[in-house]
Amino acid sequence: MKLLPINALSFFARLHDLAAVSLSWVVAYWLRFNFDIPSDHAAIMWLTLVPVMVIQGIAFDFFGLYRGIWRFASLPDLRRILSAVISAALVLTAMAFMLRSQLVVPRSVMIISPCLLILMMGGSRFFYRYMKEHQLYSLSSSKGDHVIILGAGEAAIALLKELSRSERWQVIGLLDDDASMHGREVLGIRVYGRIDQLGRFAGQLSVDHVIVAMPSAHHQARRLAIESANALGLSVLTVPGIDDLMSGRLSVSQLRPVDVEDLLGRDAVNLDQTGLKDLIGGHVVFVSGAGGSIGSELCRQITKFQPSLLICYDLSEYALYLLEQDLKSLPIKCLYLVGDVKNLERLTNVLSQYSPHLVFHAAAYKHVPLMETDNVSEALLNNVLGTYTLAKASQEANVAKFILVSTDKAVNPTNVMGASKRLAEMIIQGLQKTSGTRFVMVRFGNVLGSSGSVVPKFREQIAAGGPITITHPEITRYFMSIPEAAKLVMQAGLMGTGSEIFVLDMGEPVRIVDLAKDMIKLSGFKEGEIAIEFVGLRPGEKLYEELLANDETTQPTPHRKLRIATARTVDLEWVESLLSWIATTSHLDELSIKQDLTRWVVEYTPDL
Repeated sequence: MKLLPINALSFFARLHDLAAVSLSWVVAYWLRFNFDIPSDHAAIMWLTLVPVMVIQGIAFDFFGLYRGIWRFASLPDLRRILSAVISAALVLTAMAFMLRSQLVVPRSVMIISPCLLILMMGGSRFFYRYMKEHQLYSLSSSKGDHVIILGAGEAAIALLKELSRSERWQVIGLLDDDASMHGREVLGIRVYGRIDQLGRFAGQLSVDHVIVAMPSAHHQARRLAIESANALGLSVLTVPGIDDLMSGRLSVSQLRPVDVEDLLGRDAVNLDQTGLKDLIGGHVVFVSGAGGSIGSELCRQITKFQPSLLICYDLSEYALYLLEQDLKSLPIKCLYLVGDVKNLERLTNVLSQYSPHLVFHAAAYKHVPLMETDNVSEALLNNVLGTYTLAKASQEANVAKFILVSTDKAVNPTNVMGASKRLAEMIIQGLQKTSGTRFVMVRFGNVLGSSGSVVPKFREQIAAGGPITITHPEITRYFMSIPEAAKLVMQAGLMGTGSEIFVLDMGEPVRIVDLAKDMIKLSGFKEGEIAIEFVGLRPGEKLYEELLANDETTQPTPHRKLRIATARTVDLEWVESLLSWIATTSHLDELSIKQDLTRWVVEYTPDL
């Protein structure tokens, strides 16, 4: 038993509890003898009072009653009180039984006293908490902007508790689609009606602000709630997402403005936590392109499963520095290595020295228009030769699994970047042997907020007053969040047994013009206040992205957001011929390279 330091507050708490012990002991005798205690029993009562206080006091310290703060008294505090009082009562009963020839303590006293003590100690703590919260609420109830909370679930209740102490917000009411809650109160705040009645109650209650507290609800329900508030011209805030709340990175009171990610949000990803713990926990993990959007999020997600070492490998010194600053507070050993995935000697040294169990290959050139003109040979060297070099080095180092991060642009590619990623897929399929390293590929579409994506670009254009530039009014893309993509890459890595191409469930495609309009509204502008201009498709750009080629089929997997594509495969001889050709591309003109590419990627239709 470790005694906690006694400060002024814990001293008075102990004094209170010992007073409650003595009072409950005396009152138990009074009740037993109908307030007329015989003199012999009165003598025993006073004689045993001090030992009772000592034993109860020891039990209080043993069960940690003074770790808690009365102002935040809760069920764990009540459990500690019950454990301490009952344990001490059992000890006292045993002692009374052993000393029954010298001291006769009525059995009813041994029952009544602990019951009274539990009521006194628990009641005092919860009354103190009530008074404190009532005082705080009374002080803040006349302050702050009026706000309605959408949702009345656990997140909303937690938020109510936090905001009751806030001077910034005054919660006027809640709305929830659960009809059984209508007209009832949650922590003293009334649930008025359904979420689609927001317009009626916002006007009735003179509310200009709305907080969406539905992190675990279906994303369509959250979107409807946000759109309803936006349509009414209300200021809309939201609580962090369910992933951030569950991980502990953010608390429910960390409100933020609604962003486009909330409108395009998707349901939470369920991972095989046990399987991933076995796959990653205690092992060395290598991530190429670790400083990029997907690579850096992969590193963050991997740290949750306690690898023995995380090797973060990237060509960009600055990107690695930013990642190091982000991860340095975590209790995980990380190694930050600057290097090129085409440098076989560097990779061989690293992999042989640290013997990683897993390799996640996220390093790639991915910007379609940039790779389409003046950089064609470099795109092939980095995305194809770089993949081969890292994959071959992984085989030599006996890496258990190699997971390639691919793209939906590898399906029926019309651009060099997509064709290069399809070649990367085919290369590692060609390297697959019956034993040794297992190669797995994962395809997905655009991720929200990644470097070079439309979302950061649109934000900058809106901040500048417009116009927002879009290539074509009908252009559509698949979107998912960066954390979701990283999680599903890990899940696919766990499930893969070799040569599979996993296709992520990207949901419904989104028209880019609709995305732009949503961002304009979320920025506080009305439609038409920020102009939208169509500038024409860029080199190599498609109107619609595909996740499967025409001659491919898919098979379901145990995970509802992952399917397996069956695609054309190649052999090792084909891989060697391809590499020989790629070695010559630096001496060829780009038109010739694109024409030759059609021999290697038959689905490729270049825009010549």
